[in-house]
Parts: sequence; C-alpha cells; structure tokens
Amino acid sequence: MGKKRLAGLFMSLMLTGGVVAGCSSATGGKSDDGSTIKIGANLELSGGVASYGQSAAEGLQLAVDEINKKGIDGKKLKLIKVDNKSDASEATSGALRLISQDKVAAIVGAATSTNTLAQVQVATDNKVVLLTPTGTNPNITNKDGKVNDYVFRTCFIDPFQGTVAANFASKSLNVKNAAVLIESSSDYSKGLASAFKKSFKENGGKIVSEEAYVTKDTDFHAILTKIKSSNPEFIFLPGYYEEVGLIVKQARELGIDVPIMGGDGWDSPKLVEIGGKEALNNTFITNHYSSGDKDKKVQDFVDAFKKKYNGKSPDAFSALGYDSAYFLADAIKRAGSGDPEKIKKAMAKTDGLSLVSGEVKLDKNHDPIKSAVILEYKDGVQTFNSKVNP
Repeated sequence: MGKKRLAGLFMSLMLTGGVVAGCSSATGGKSDDGSTIKIGANLELSGGVASYGQSAAEGLQLAVDEINKKGIDGKKLKLIKVDNKSDASEATSGALRLISQDKVAAIVGAATSTNTLAQVQVATDNKVVLLTPTGTNPNITNKDGKVNDYVFRTCFIDPFQGTVAANFASKSLNVKNAAVLIESSSDYSKGLASAFKKSFKENGGKIVSEEAYVTKDTDFHAILTKIKSSNPEFIFLPGYYEEVGLIVKQARELGIDVPIMGGDGWDSPKLVEIGGKEALNNTFITNHYSSGDKDKKVQDFVDAFKKKYNGKSPDAFSALGYDSAYFLADAIKRAGSGDPEKIKKAMAKTDGLSLVSGEVKLDKNHDPIKSAVILEYKDGVQTFNSKVNP
C-alpha cells in the first residue's frame, strides 16, 4: 500500500470517526434557501480510466439539465463534481469532501468497481445514498451476505455479465475451450472472470489457460505467446480499454485470430484508437445498452446527447450516467424530500422505472434485474448482435 493510499485511508478513518458522521442528514442536501437538492458526482474525470468517468458525467449532466427544466416539486438538482483521478484513495477523499463540505444528499459514482468500493464505508457511516452508474462488482451492494443499506447501482452485476459471456461462447460460438486473461488487481476483472469460468465449465467447456497482467503494462507478447501455445478456441478478456486495446492488437500480430470477448470495460471510443479497427474484428462485449436500439426512449436520448455534445454518440457509460440522475430524481420525488434517509427508503422500493438502459426493478440487494446486450466490433464499429434477458 503506497503513501498516497495510506493518507487517504487515514483521512477516511479520522473523518468517519466523528467529524463527518451525521452532518449530511441534518442538511438534507438542501441549499441554504431550500431551492435546490445537492447531488455529488465522484467520477474518474482524469487518470487511467478517464473515458468512463467523462462519459458518465456527460450523461449525468444532460439528465440533470432536463430534470431541472421541470424541477422536482419546485426544487432543482445542483450537481457538484469531484475528480477521483481513477484512484481509490482519491475516491474515498472525494466522498468525504462531498459529504462534509458540500453536504450532498446523494453521491453518483464511481464508474469503476474499485473506486466505488472505496466510498461504500464512508457513505454508510454518514448515511448518505451512494449510487454507482457502472460499478458491477457484487460486493458494492452486498458484502458477506449483508446488504449495504445506503448503496445502490444502476447497472447489472458481474455474475450476470460473466454468465452471459460464457453462454454466448458456448452456445452461439460453439467453442469447447477457452483462455482467460485478467487484470490482477482489478475487482471488476476478477469478478467477471470468476463468473465466466463457472458458467463455461457448467456448459461443458474447458479452461485451457489462465494468465494475468498488471495495470499500465504495455508489452503482452510473452503472456499471449503462452496463451497461444494452449490452442484456445476463444479468449475471455475482462479488462479496461487501455490495456485491452494493446492486448487485442498484439494478439492479432502474433497470429491469434480466435474470437476475443470482454465486458462493458471495453466500451470506450479510445479502444478503437488503441487497438485498431482490423484487430478488433471478431471481438465481442457484453454491455448495458446499444445506441442502435430502435426503442424510442433510446433514440430520444441519443438525439439529445448528440445535440448537447456536438454530434458525439453516447456509449453505455453515458447512458447509465443519464439513467442514474433519473433514478435519483424518481426516488427524491417519491420521497417528497431531499433527506438522504427518505431517499434511501424510496430507492429501495423502485419497481418498474423505465430508463434508457431498460426497466429497473431492484432485487433485495439493491441490484437491478435488467437485460444485457451483446455487441460485436465490425471495422471499428459496435454492432448489435443479440439481447439477453435475465
């Protein structure tokens, strides 16, 4: 554990020990004149996975702008953003700052599982709602069989995503063996890999190679050569776009032409820039929505996003950021208050809320029961392959 992480942990322990506790619920996230409800956004706006946080922030801002045109019972949302710099200790200190200084009623973020997990204890100790748009690790909402009462998510979880990938490999691509390549320190990557391996083996498949890499690695030739020697029919690569792009590119350079599949962590325009259009052919991802979906709600969102952001097409992180604002707004309206305790109770009862990424019905763990889509890269473009219901 580095000095930076120790400093963040020390700050967390000091503040959660009594300086912060209880202060947020006293203000209810309201402005001094009661006209606004403060919502924090603790996202990866810079650093290694900045593409995720920036996309989520854009979707979130678009939704807040729309919501504020009508208001919520005469009140408007005030969005306060902090940059966690793609770092867990920064995510912890960011949550503390939003609660103690800005006195928000709820926090949206982070985009990654690791940076969301870094905020869970802070949110719980201070009884402030934490809503991750895209953190898929199960431990975010339920740790060791105990539900984290103040923590929710807008996305589906890793076991579902990993199972969908395994079933697609087994049943749609008809592969009998697979290699798995994970990022060794990523909760997201390990969670998806675990679910994939379990389901793939249950389908009668065999894992012929398991390898790991480290964040910021750039040369994967040695690992990929080992994987190639095991003659896999398929490679499962649940990682983030910076490393994934290089891995796919180098795999193709080594003559590995089998299908490669990952999760929503691939979903960034930068993936194509890093990996190259041709290398990404015959690759697939599980994701939360497709901008090509003809559903009117989806297309209205795509049109509004493009209008606000100069023609830019929204990815899944944008859609889930957008949905998170509406998820919160719906709970605030039903709660009739900006009080975190009342918002928490209203969110837990969410059932049948129609959003861009699908209808939200929460299970007992505060996890949405939602569909997934499988997308295929064709000459650098995500194309819709299929939809999988829970």
